[in-house]
Amino acid sequence: MGDGAASRQSHAVYPGSFDPPTNGHLDVIERAAAIFSRLTVAVVVNPQKRDPLFALDEREEMLRASTHRLANVRVEHFSGLLADFVLAVRADVIVKGLRVVSDFESEMAFAHMNRALCGVDTMFLMAHGAYSFISSSLVKEVFLQNGDVAQFVPASVLRSLQAKRESAGGVHVDLPRHR
Repeated sequence: MGDGAASRQSHAVYPGSFDPPTNGHLDVIERAAAIFSRLTVAVVVNPQKRDPLFALDEREEMLRASTHRLANVRVEHFSGLLADFVLAVRADVIVKGLRVVSDFESEMAFAHMNRALCGVDTMFLMAHGAYSFISSSLVKEVFLQNGDVAQFVPASVLRSLQAKRESAGGVHVDLPRHR
């Protein structure tokens, strides 16, 4: 890096639904926080994903509990276009995690659209090999069928999952169905 690059203030946005946050998400957050001077983890209010397991405030709280030791990370939520949110928070870059090739195929179109809408590039971080198969949907499905997901989510998220199961009054909780 040149002399000016190390002192440059940079702000990245890492968007997602985080229902629930996984160790894969946390890995991307930690790595992005080490690269950028500020990182906003942006929980999207996504009308395409109906019936989330966790309410928006629960997802934000799980993320705050999982990232509390990272001083340059803040958690917010947004609805609408990511490009509008990026402009509103004056971010320099969007960060996305990629697990498999098919993630890139879909994320590339979003990256081009966001660049066209707000002039901000997207930086892709490859998932750590240990997390390349983990998705929030898969974690939910395994957990709700009484599988052990402790190795796939932060401890605070596991406690929230267990509390969700207990509040449902039983061992099995029906997985929300997408309409």
